[in-house]
Amino acid sequence: MTPAFSSWQAFFAMGGYAFYVWLAVAISVMALCGLVAHTVWQRRRLLADIGQRLARERRIQAAKRKKHADKTAGDIL
Repeated sequence: MTPAFSSWQAFFAMGGYAFYVWLAVAISVMALCGLVAHTVWQRRRLLADIGQRLARERRIQAAKRKKHADKTAGDIL
């Protein structure tokens, strides 16, 4: 097996096409990093929304129980 480039300098020069090759690599890496960041941000936001909905449902259930308890306590008196 023979190496494609004779030295690291030749590797980074990419046969005279270094600007285009490394620009494409940089854009690809930036796009992938953007996708990862967006996914993490979206996941955090989704979990926060779920937490808010659960808290709201708990408050509604507690209010219903209190209302029912107040009603039954009023019936007993």
